[in-house]
Amino acid sequence: MIDQYKLVAVDMDGTFLNDQKDYDRQYFAKLYQKMQERGIQFVVASGNQYFQLQTFFSDFPGIIYVADNGAYIRDVKKEYFGSYFKHEQANEILKRLDVYPHLFDELVVSGFKDAYVLNDSSDEFIQTAHYYNRHLQKVASFNSVSEEITKYSFNYSVSDPADFMRRLQVQLAGLGEITTSGHGNFDIIQPGVHKASGLKKLGKRLNIPLRQMCAFGDGLNDLEMLEAVGDGVAMENAAPEVKKIARHQTRTNNEQGVLQYLKQMLGN
Repeated sequence: MIDQYKLVAVDMDGTFLNDQKDYDRQYFAKLYQKMQERGIQFVVASGNQYFQLQTFFSDFPGIIYVADNGAYIRDVKKEYFGSYFKHEQANEILKRLDVYPHLFDELVVSGFKDAYVLNDSSDEFIQTAHYYNRHLQKVASFNSVSEEITKYSFNYSVSDPADFMRRLQVQLAGLGEITTSGHGNFDIIQPGVHKASGLKKLGKRLNIPLRQMCAFGDGLNDLEMLEAVGDGVAMENAAPEVKKIARHQTRTNNEQGVLQYLKQMLGN
């Protein structure tokens, strides 16, 4: 079964990582070696910053990262692809988000080199933002950010997240698309730029079509990816919408469901 797949892509939070933000490194090393021997490329596909994702795999320099929900693709040596909001789009998105009281308090604006939070954000939020964005800067105003913007990420407490997303999507029509990882966080990404589009672009560079890819995910920002690849695998702890479209399902992230599935595919 594994011979038909030449690339394996994994989401991180709630998928590859357990709730302690780690994984069975020894177990993975053995499986990774088997994948290398069979010419299977391992890819991390996440909404998180490249510089954060790379810290989990310092012993595996051959891994490729589809970061920022598909907006930035690279490995430790070279960049494959980068996409960003036009300056006018970025400014307009900030204006439309600013109408929501206190939304800027827990907003992260991401670029290729750094991510940005406001100076007066809480220490607790800045600490959390730094975990997901190892290159993080504090600014007095988001309008002072000069580099190209890849995505916006924020926490916002609402009674009905689905309704909030529908309303905000209408307000962002033509500018950006709102998605969520399902972990109490919302992302605004570039229209048509997501994990699936990132894998498609990477596949063209590597000469691997989507049908020869296997991908794992748990959140709504994994939907396009799991639908696009040859084998989309949902975690047992995935959102119902993800389970509905996935071709297969594996155990929870805390049970190392990704590694269990890969072990079966690769054989003993």
